[in-house]
Amino acid sequence: MTDNTLKEYELVNALGTTLGICNYGAAITKICLTDKNGQQKDLVLGFKDLDDYKKNDRFLGVTVGRYANRIANATFELEDVTYKLNPNNSINSLHGGHKGFHHQFWNLQNIEKNKVKLSYVSPDLEEGFPGNLNVSVQFELTDLNEIIIDYTASTDKTTVINLTNHAYFNLNDESSGTCTQHLLQIHADFITPINNSGIPSGKLMAVLNTAFDFRQPKTISQDINSTDQQLEFGSGYDHNFVLKNYDTSLQLAAAAIGDLSGIKLEVFTTEPGLQLYTGNFLTDTALGKSGKPNSYRTGFCLETQHFPDSPNCPQFPSTVLNAGETFESTTVYKFTV
Repeated sequence: MTDNTLKEYELVNALGTTLGICNYGAAITKICLTDKNGQQKDLVLGFKDLDDYKKNDRFLGVTVGRYANRIANATFELEDVTYKLNPNNSINSLHGGHKGFHHQFWNLQNIEKNKVKLSYVSPDLEEGFPGNLNVSVQFELTDLNEIIIDYTASTDKTTVINLTNHAYFNLNDESSGTCTQHLLQIHADFITPINNSGIPSGKLMAVLNTAFDFRQPKTISQDINSTDQQLEFGSGYDHNFVLKNYDTSLQLAAAAIGDLSGIKLEVFTTEPGLQLYTGNFLTDTALGKSGKPNSYRTGFCLETQHFPDSPNCPQFPSTVLNAGETFESTTVYKFTV
């Protein structure tokens, strides 16, 4: 039986770094470590009141599923059956629907000094997705300041799955204002370009000579206000980057450095894609942990994932999970100063 009591679990490593995890939405609530000046910083946006995670409509820190990102027209076909999802992003499905994994209580499976494992059972046709899905996510905080996120899932019926974490990072501190002066590098030669509702065209677009070229480090702000139809469609960066050399092994996908803190974040993943989102739709509706609002572009997301709308784009890496198979995915956030 699911325990519908809000709980926060804290992991602390030998360096004094603290990782907070909430059982509602399997959310990362805090990542606290010491910067180059010896000051403690909290590197992710969150809420002052834990109860606000129940009203979290911008996905702060949560585990996203069943399908991270968008599915066009909230519809897909699988094994000659058409599945109608519950649209929650205009006519599209976004991040699993209104009651996706981000708005569910997760069960505590196991907790150790440096690990916490949560699980959730998503019933057949929840938000329209087929199959009873058993999913778990384990968060591990190592003494090397790595946060290792391991996802596993199994189903009793062919389904689609795409899981990610939706942490909003601000490497200067969650209360420090905009994040656009951070340096960012993404190991990708292509993006999947979108239409004006965030749905990929199904083709790839080279980043060369565009605002999307993060192959060498540059500030997020450098090109974010360029005249570019893709930036207009996303109201800034809200795009899937096609990671280089994808082969399901754990590889470096991106790196970012806080301009004030000197804290560096490296993102490793077994996934083929990475969604860069620059907090273009953050509003002041809920207070952050320091009492300041989570405002426009105060945090950025690096969401490791399969591509948006893959169920409708057979040319993209498959997101199909068959009965009897096990879905496995790993993402690592590594912090250095």
